Amino acid sequence: MPYPVSDHFDGARFFNPEGARRRTGRFPMLRWVTRREGRAKWPDRVENRIFAPPPAAVAEGEAAVTFIGHASFLIRLPGLVLLTDPILSERCSPVGWAGPRRVRPPGLTLDAMPKPDAILLSHNHYDHCDIPTLAALHARFGRTPIFAPLGNRAFLTRKGLGPVTELDWWHHAELHGTRITLTPARHFAARTLRDRNTTLWGGFMLRHAAGQLYFAGDTGYTGYFRMIRERLGRPGLALLPIGAYEPRWFMGNVHMNPADAVRAFAELGAARAVGMHFGTFQLTDEAIDAPERDLAAAREAAGLPAACFTTLDVGETGLFRLDPG
Repeated sequence: MPYPVSDHFDGARFFNPEGARRRTGRFPMLRWVTRREGRAKWPDRVENRIFAPPPAAVAEGEAAVTFIGHASFLIRLPGLVLLTDPILSERCSPVGWAGPRRVRPPGLTLDAMPKPDAILLSHNHYDHCDIPTLAALHARFGRTPIFAPLGNRAFLTRKGLGPVTELDWWHHAELHGTRITLTPARHFAARTLRDRNTTLWGGFMLRHAAGQLYFAGDTGYTGYFRMIRERLGRPGLALLPIGAYEPRWFMGNVHMNPADAVRAFAELGAARAVGMHFGTFQLTDEAIDAPERDLAAAREAAGLPAACFTTLDVGETGLFRLDPG
C-alpha cells in the first residue's frame, strides 16, 4: 500500500492505536452471531411522519440538518450542501435479498434531494458506504466529489464514482471555502472476509465561515474526542452515534452507547449534539426505542438540558447555529 507507516497503520493494515478495551473470543462471538440470545424484537415497519422539505437556503451562521436515517444526513450550510454516509437501499448488505432490512423508509427520497456539492464517507461498511445509493446519486446528479479515509479511492473509482479525495487522520481538504478534516475514530473496516482494515475509517470536522460542525461517523468511545477539541476547536454542532451498542462485551470496542455519546459531547465541548445511527437497521440487540430512552437517562445523569443533546425524527430538519458559544 502506498501509505506511510504511522501510529495507526503498520504498512499493511490500519488499526486502533488505543487497542481493544474488551477482548472478544471467537466462540462467544460465533454464539452471539448464530443464536442472538437476548435480541429485542423490532417492528417490521415504522412509517415516517410528514415534515416540511429542507430549506433551499440558510442564514449566515446557520446549518440546516435533515436526518435521512441511520448515519445519513443532508447538511446545508451557506453556499454548501453535503451528504453523509448516504444509504437509501432497503438492505445494508452485499446482496439485495439478505442482510439487515430497514424498518423505516429514508427521510428524503432521491427525487426530493438537492444536488450535493460533496459526499462524506466515514468508512466502507455496507451501512455507511452503500454502492447502489452512491450509483443512484451519480446517475441523477453526475460526478460528485467524495471525501473518504485512506484506501477507499481505488474501490470507489472502480465503481465509476467520484472524484474521490482520500484523507488520513488530521489531514484536510478545501471545498468552496470549507475546510474538511478527517478525524480519528475507534472502529474498523471490511467489505469481505479478506480485506479487514485494509482501508481507514474516521469522522469529519467541517470548518465553515458559519462555524464548525462535526460528524463522528461510526465509532466507539475514544480518548481522541478530547484531542479533536484541542487540535481543531469546539464544534457548534456534533452528530454523534447513539445506537447499535448491545451486547457491550462485543460492541463496546466499536460503537458508543448513549452514555458514551454524552461523555464524547462533553469532551468535544460541543454546543449542541444530535444523535444518529439508531432506529433504521437492526444491527445489534437493543430495542428500537432503547437509544433514545438511554440518551434521556444519560442526559439526566450528566445534568444536561434536553435541548443540548437531542435527536431528529426521520425526515425532520433542524436549524442550528454553528457558533460554539
